[in-house]
Amino acid sequence: MNLQGDNKRLILAAIATLAFALVPFIPGAPDHYLFFYLFMVFVYATVAQSWNVVAGYTGQISLSQHAFFGIGGYTTALLATHFFDDGGFYFNPLLLLASGLVAALFAVAIGIPLLSKLAGDYFALGTLGLGEIVRVLLIKGGSLTGGSAGVSISPEPFDTLKPHYWVGLLLAVGSTAAVAWMARSRTGLALMAVREDPIAAAASGVPVLRVKVGAFAAGAFVAGLAGSLYAFYVFAVSPGGFLNLSWTLYPILMCVMGGSGTVLGPVLGAFVMTAVFTAGNIYLPGAHPIVSGALIILVMLFMPNGILRVREGRARARKTGQQVEKGPQESPVATPR
Repeated sequence: MNLQGDNKRLILAAIATLAFALVPFIPGAPDHYLFFYLFMVFVYATVAQSWNVVAGYTGQISLSQHAFFGIGGYTTALLATHFFDDGGFYFNPLLLLASGLVAALFAVAIGIPLLSKLAGDYFALGTLGLGEIVRVLLIKGGSLTGGSAGVSISPEPFDTLKPHYWVGLLLAVGSTAAVAWMARSRTGLALMAVREDPIAAAASGVPVLRVKVGAFAAGAFVAGLAGSLYAFYVFAVSPGGFLNLSWTLYPILMCVMGGSGTVLGPVLGAFVMTAVFTAGNIYLPGAHPIVSGALIILVMLFMPNGILRVREGRARARKTGQQVEKGPQESPVATPR
């Protein structure tokens, strides 16, 4: 273990986090469009990390992150409208945690039957169907869920985007730190063992189903937190806005672009792809879906392992080339006197 390299990365991460945290104090920054861009980067990075845990480290391709994102948003809206009439719902930490927990419990209830029977492409299709089931249930929920119109929250507490920005930064940094810790823990080793060979992992004593369900629930919890944050931003939740498949496909694209199964890949992908999508919405509003689809195809064809893995591969190749040029080092031989 390279402790010096780890300490250096921790220092750089702390400096970057502090720099982002101080951005709202720059005069005029909260009113600039780039401020909104950074907020959306944090939201997408959080959802991308939730998918990264399930697919990047456990190898279970899930297409239901939008369902957990929507469950988190709806939990926030329903609790805010029914139990916080005095306005104390605004960024209430208990409300945020409840939104993540409801999504996680739902993932456990659904994940056990799905993951015990399905794997690979069949599991992906099952999770895609799960998202549609949740969407239909919310539309048919009547007065409880507001039907297709959804549920509105009072926007009176809103004064500035700063709280959303800081909470988004906290969620993005927290989820990334959790993934970094997990990747170096015994839990991470179990997840990667299941990803590489579930049969061999089970033979080695790894509880495969429990590991899969745990990763599925952890990803749902993080996605639920992101949904809660986004509900505080739009002050209205609806099946069309929160159960949109874009909340699954975009984070997947960001993970693949940056490097799924890596700690910083989803964050890098979120910065790059949010900029691309934002530019597409501004300059090519009519052709934006076509551009997004073309990007997905290009990334899958030319960068299936992501930016970080391409960089790691080049660094490894450069190091190997330098060793070949130097040739084997001769060991010193004692000469007789």
